[in-house]
Amino acid sequence: MKVNIKGSNKRTAGRWLNLFDVNYVARTGEEKSWQVVTRQKEPKCVSGDYRQPDAVVIVPFHARENKMVILREYRVPLNDYEYGFPAGLLDQGETIEQATRRELMEETGLTVRRFINISPPIYSSAGMTDESVSMVYVDCEGAPSNRGNTASELIEILLVSPAEAQELLEDTTLKFDAKAWLVISRFAES
Repeated sequence: MKVNIKGSNKRTAGRWLNLFDVNYVARTGEEKSWQVVTRQKEPKCVSGDYRQPDAVVIVPFHARENKMVILREYRVPLNDYEYGFPAGLLDQGETIEQATRRELMEETGLTVRRFINISPPIYSSAGMTDESVSMVYVDCEGAPSNRGNTASELIEILLVSPAEAQELLEDTTLKFDAKAWLVISRFAES
């Protein structure tokens, strides 16, 4: 059973994110409203367009070094560093593969050697946003570099073994992206 989405009202006019009130009829017949943050012109629950992810999250494995590539990146909302993976929004008309190659190069200086797996769009915080990402697993090569970072990015590139990944996971003072924590914990077990 689904609720009946009636429409939405835009509450903000941001460049990257906007807040909408989504009006719907609940299963009880009562008219309700839910606030949704989206990167789209209108929420996906209104447009019905769930085909393309908003962004890619790249899980890079450095073939020559035999290590996983993890980023330690400063995040303003946390006022701290977060451990995660290279990631970024898809540009207009860009494919997942193109965005992956571009973002990996910009954030790490590494190049994609081989695509291993690409997930469908997945959602990590559906209680507040319709933002979706595709998890893209790649073998990569090259020398890590942050020369391609934008002025607003503060990124440290780490190449870690399973044992080093486990050490990071055991430090309860560190902040992790939820998706990265799950992948890194599986890698640490290998």
